[in-house]
Amino acid sequence: MSEEILINVTPRETRVAVVENGMLQELFLERDRRRGLVGNIYKGRVCRVLPGMEAAFVDIGLDRAAFLHVSDVQGAFRTDSGNPERRSLQINELLHSGQELVVQVVKDAIGTKGARLTTHISIPSRYLVLLSNSDAMGISVKIDDETERQRLKEVVNTFRTEFGGGYIVRTAAEGTESWALRADMQFLQRLWEAIQDRAERAIPGDTIYEDLSQELRVLRDFVGSEVEKVRIDSHEGFVRLKSFAEKFVPEMLPRIDHYLGERPLFDLYNVEDEIDKALARRVILKSGGYLIIDQTEAMTTIDVNTGAYVGHRNLEETIFKTNLEASQAIARQLRLRNLGGIIIIDFIDMSSEEHKQQVLKSLERSLEKDRAKSHISEVSALGLEEMTRKRVRESLEQIMCEPCPTCCGRGNVKTAETVCYEIFREIMREARQYEACQFLVLASQEVVDLMLDEESGSVAELEGLIGKPIKFQSEVLYTQEQYDVVLMV
Repeated sequence: MSEEILINVTPRETRVAVVENGMLQELFLERDRRRGLVGNIYKGRVCRVLPGMEAAFVDIGLDRAAFLHVSDVQGAFRTDSGNPERRSLQINELLHSGQELVVQVVKDAIGTKGARLTTHISIPSRYLVLLSNSDAMGISVKIDDETERQRLKEVVNTFRTEFGGGYIVRTAAEGTESWALRADMQFLQRLWEAIQDRAERAIPGDTIYEDLSQELRVLRDFVGSEVEKVRIDSHEGFVRLKSFAEKFVPEMLPRIDHYLGERPLFDLYNVEDEIDKALARRVILKSGGYLIIDQTEAMTTIDVNTGAYVGHRNLEETIFKTNLEASQAIARQLRLRNLGGIIIIDFIDMSSEEHKQQVLKSLERSLEKDRAKSHISEVSALGLEEMTRKRVRESLEQIMCEPCPTCCGRGNVKTAETVCYEIFREIMREARQYEACQFLVLASQEVVDLMLDEESGSVAELEGLIGKPIKFQSEVLYTQEQYDVVLMV
């Protein structure tokens, strides 16, 4: 499988597209005005402790206070003398209002919720993640060769006697020589010492450590041996990538390419069209079936439909093939749209247990490339597939879109007929309360046309009922739901 990474840089926005076999699979956006905060370390001040929620709100200099749960506070568990069993402490035993502490963002602010914090500071590098307040040792589950896992464990444990601290070995470390791992550990320890020094001098609200920019995070987190090319359309960005690669990922140097073509880089790979499709509610499948994806604050629902696909043999086979194709498309959409939290998938009902299991296995296989952790449960009694996907940053829709000002995010508007009847009731209400010579209705063109055509008899009846004439005036700037009833005296 070929994989390319495309980086488009404009003065205020950086976009990174992961393209596998010519098809867009993931998209990352970073804007100067709304940079992601995950990984950043701050000096914070506790502004409110909530024992009922076992949490606290911490001011780290953002518009909204960030959220810190008791499980994310260092020292949340304690072993009392004479009692070997650990007990969990309550939030008011650990924190108090006005207390200063060093925290790290683990989840960006999403919707109305503030950022989520932890005091368990972790700092990633190319091959390792330093766990600053721990002596734990872990290895990525994606390294499945037991011999290699054991080798990495021995190498890291050998150097831990020199540097100390806890470490997680990342997937990129597979096959890496011991000297490179030692260099990584040395770099992380020096960085942590610098962070501790800045933390001592910082005041609440200060940023102590800021994670790398989007294009540099690509080289650190996403680039592996399967990546054939990294193409960037900015000269300044290209220089930064080269400099970073020389120091940390020298094997990637020959694969970094400065794109100089006249045609925009994303247009060359049809990425712009794929982005537009990723913002649509309906996703068309190659067979003719389609998905309907609805994202809400509580969860995301995905409905699978056969659409124009009628199959060739029988109904069960048609449904099975549609669900099978949908399982692969769903995995891609989850990555591309960065959908997280609770996800409910309504596959078309299948009577065969074997077919159900094959569809679930297909979904699991398709999600193996996903870097976000996910958990898939069995099909529920109602025939729904329930799953979760780790949510760290805002989804593509939340970054690029905002609620419609016409429907206020509902996704639909009142019909012209409904608005007409609302206007009738408003005229009757005002006719009883106020004295007026006549009434003037200001409304959209669609509503006015309906009033003067199909509802003209109703208007005449209402005029006779209130004993006053009613005039209409269309307003170009009014939406279909907007109207005003003006009293003329």
